[in-house]
This record gives sequence, structure tokens and C-alpha cells, in this order.
Amino acid sequence: MKMRALKALAFDAFGTLFDVHSVEEACEAVFPGHGAELGRRWRQKQLEYTWLRSLMGRYASFEQVTDEALRYAAASLGLELSSESRARLLQAYRALQPFPEVSEVLHQLAATYTLVVLSNGTAVQLHTLLRRSGLDGYMTRVLSADEVGIFKPHPRVYALAEEALQLPRGEIGFVSANGWDVAGAAAYGYWTFRVNRQQMPEELLGFPAAAVGTSLTELVRVLQT
Repeated sequence: MKMRALKALAFDAFGTLFDVHSVEEACEAVFPGHGAELGRRWRQKQLEYTWLRSLMGRYASFEQVTDEALRYAAASLGLELSSESRARLLQAYRALQPFPEVSEVLHQLAATYTLVVLSNGTAVQLHTLLRRSGLDGYMTRVLSADEVGIFKPHPRVYALAEEALQLPRGEIGFVSANGWDVAGAAAYGYWTFRVNRQQMPEELLGFPAAAVGTSLTELVRVLQT
């Protein structure tokens, strides 16, 4: 698959455009000394619940999954999560910060490609994050797993981009920081770029990223080669 054939790019949101670990500041404010670990467990359980619910055939919105994951993570650390603290932390998740380079990169890419978000998040979550961060003007569509009632890496979620853009999958690139997400998109047939910010090993699922970089800035360089 040749990247010069690409006409559109679909971006994962959580961990790719928006820093899921930026919530740790709020976690630390609520539970001093436990912020980093609470944030880490919260994110890991959030991912696990999306996979488990998909396998069980018991879909719930990403907002509900995020809430359930927070409650589990707090309980696993022996932290008493009051209704006030719970609401405060969930609100912090609705205000995740974008990574520093995101705005400039999307500005550059929007001149050449049609850009969309393809995420497990709900449309309300995603529109809120994009609007608050000033990124909404770069995205022509927001595509949510809510539309098909199952989470990535199920093929039905990746198919949303192909259907919305009315392009063959060979003309769509997919960008994510999550190795499992990249593998799912590559298995579906998209050209993929992994934003490997923490320089983690490649997932051994048989569908590696076509290109890898440590920031979205490197995506621009790859597409220009």
C-alpha cells in the first residue's frame, strides 16, 4: 500500500490527540500521593472494559466504561471515592489536554488530506474535547464506536471511516498511539502510523504499523517522503 495514494486520515483520540495522563493532575489533587497510579490503573481498566464488553456482547458507552473503570481503579487502591470526587475526576476526563504538537500538525495536514476522528469515545465526548482545544475546525467528521455498538479493534468500527468518507480503504490512513489499535486498523486494510510516544515494543499481532514515530510531527515528515 502506497502512502502517496492517501486522501484521508483518521485519528484515534485518546492517547493520540489527547493526553490521557493529563488527568493525573486531578487525580493527585483528589488523592495526594496516589495520582499517577490511580491515573494509570484507570486507563488500563478503561481499555480492558472496552475489550471485555465487546467480547461479552454487552456494549455500554465509553462514558459509562470510563466511570466504571474509575470506580474500580479507586477501589483497587483502597481509595474512598465520594460522589463529589467521582464527578470531579470524570469532569477532568472531559477536559483532557491535547499533546503540544497536535494543533500545528493538524493545521498542516488539513491542507492536503480530509481529516476525521475515529474513536471509542462518544460523539458528545469527542465534540467537547475538540471544541475546548480548538481542534474542531480541522476535523470534517467525528466517528464514534457508539454508532455500531462495539469497540475497537472490531472491524465494524474501522469500517465507519470507509463508509463516511466514501473512499476505498487503500486511500485512508489511520493514526493511533495504541499498538493494539494500529494492529486492528492494519488488519482492516488501512495504512497505519503509530505515535509511539513512550517507545514501547511493537505488538506481536501480525499487523505492524506501516510507519512509526515518537510524535505526530514525524507523521508529517513520513507523509512528505
